[in-house]
Amino acid sequence: MSRIGKRPVPVPAGVTVTLDGRTLTVKGPRGELRRTFHPSMTIAVEGGEVLVSRPSDETLHKALHGLSRTLVANMVEGVTKGYRKALELQGVGYKAEVTKDAVQLAVGFSHPVRYAKPAGVTITAETPTQLKIEGADKELVGQVAAEIRGIRPPEPYKGKGIRYAGEKVRRKAGKTAQAAK
Repeated sequence: MSRIGKRPVPVPAGVTVTLDGRTLTVKGPRGELRRTFHPSMTIAVEGGEVLVSRPSDETLHKALHGLSRTLVANMVEGVTKGYRKALELQGVGYKAEVTKDAVQLAVGFSHPVRYAKPAGVTITAETPTQLKIEGADKELVGQVAAEIRGIRPPEPYKGKGIRYAGEKVRRKAGKTAQAAK
């Protein structure tokens, strides 16, 4: 049996979990998340716990068992604590400006790049070179961070670009002058 899948997900105080068929809804202080699970997985809300079980030891069911339990745990943690990702802009003149519904990025192109904020995510700029992305949905927070980083990923020669906070960029040696013959 799956070591991860068989562990129950505790539901903390202030969080309500409702099950409607295959759709699980989790409400908490940071918002509401809803997800529809695979039809072969059985989800039960008993007491203060959510239990996930599988019908057989088939390879697909084993994989879905651990996945489904982890998705439920991420939903519960998201509505209680939330998730955050931090991005850094490195390069001369690189900066980010957060408006009401978008992020304006100046990252070395001839024009500023506009990234529209999706619903359920808040983006703040503590300094012009640091962005913080926060939200209840772990998948959405990671996707938004990856899309913003994808606008100008860090390049290996000078290290300029948008990177995750603490990300190490492997640097390459540039061309060297050819010796005189």
